[in-house]
Amino acid sequence: MKENKLAIFEEKEIRRKWYNKDWYFSVEDVVQVLTDSVDVKQYIKKLKARDEELNNNWGTICTLVEMFAKDGKKRKIRTANTKGILRIIQSIS
Repeated sequence: MKENKLAIFEEKEIRRKWYNKDWYFSVEDVVQVLTDSVDVKQYIKKLKARDEELNNNWGTICTLVEMFAKDGKKRKIRTANTKGILRIIQSIS
């Protein structure tokens, strides 16, 4: 069962996909919704720089999953399952 669904949080969309028997959420979308950052990619970069443990485990926490990008094309998007997303959220100040 592979499904693409949008999750809604405070009226903002978060891309997610059923993958490997778990929901995977777009890391950029989650960070954007929680921080309202102007440049979410730079925010994530700084987040990783501030949290050495998160940075060292980034490849384990995050998985590239094919889903629709914001431009409407299918691309590999950096995602994390619920456990990974909660770990990332812990690092947001």
